[in-house]
Amino acid sequence: MRVWLLIGLLLSACAQTPQRPDSLYQALGEQAGLTRIVEGMLLNIAKDPRIVGHFANVDITLLRDKLVQQFCVETGGPCQPSGDSMEEVHKGLHLTRSDFNALLEDLIAAMEAQGVPVPTQNRLLARLAPMRGQIIER
Repeated sequence: MRVWLLIGLLLSACAQTPQRPDSLYQALGEQAGLTRIVEGMLLNIAKDPRIVGHFANVDITLLRDKLVQQFCVETGGPCQPSGDSMEEVHKGLHLTRSDFNALLEDLIAAMEAQGVPVPTQNRLLARLAPMRGQIIER
């Protein structure tokens, strides 16, 4: 009888304990972690002959800041979106699927360099994937 009472009390305590949602923002190291990932990705892009040309006339500091902000928004961080839409930013660039995939490879390499676990990497990639249609062939 005591065992059932104890089990009942434990179950009711568990039911009343609020569960914290899993935060991708926190898993990626919050603002500092996102900044390291984005900076690593940009360094990878600078060495990537497949896509570096697309960034020749880009203000890299502004791009870094916008990407960190975008990643912060996408991962559930405290940032608010601002600026032009993805469609507008990529309009006239005629980026291909190959360009997009190369950028993702550079992002993955940056996350690996930061020791981000593969499941966490996949969570970020899944959140970024819907942007593909807003970026390529615009």
